[in-house]
Amino acid sequence: MTSPVALLSFLLLSLPLLYSAAPLTAYEALEQYDFPAGLLPLGVTGYTLNEDTGEFEAYLSETCSYSVEGYDLKYKSTISGKISKDKITDLKGISVKVVFFWVNIVEVTRDGDELSLSVGILSASFDISGFIESPQCGCGFDCNDIRIDEITEENKMDMVSVLSF
Repeated sequence: MTSPVALLSFLLLSLPLLYSAAPLTAYEALEQYDFPAGLLPLGVTGYTLNEDTGEFEAYLSETCSYSVEGYDLKYKSTISGKISKDKITDLKGISVKVVFFWVNIVEVTRDGDELSLSVGILSASFDISGFIESPQCGCGFDCNDIRIDEITEENKMDMVSVLSF
């Protein structure tokens, strides 16, 4: 028979193991529903998720925009919707520029290796491989691609003054 002191000691020693699992990040939560992490840009500061209803909110420190493969995207600081396996509905907070107008992306569905992004009656499908990595606000996937011919005359003067000292 186990003594109460031994049982209490065991329970106290096991508590850190029970609570040591870190909560999922927003990116990991997306993956739990079969979506790639790259649906969200880098820099999500937190999220809430009601696992019973699928209602969620994801938070960025500020609005975020970038261009990727000819598409201009804009994320508000709060993105919300309802998520279930392979489907996000009632999406709010993400828009894409179509010609001259910004339209809201209202639904995302996954069918095999394709993601369909819907702006209402129109949708476009993309290969999931384009969403594996998360883009960075401001520059998308081209953040380290600074070309020498993009340096302006003002920047040249600043560099010359720094280098002369």
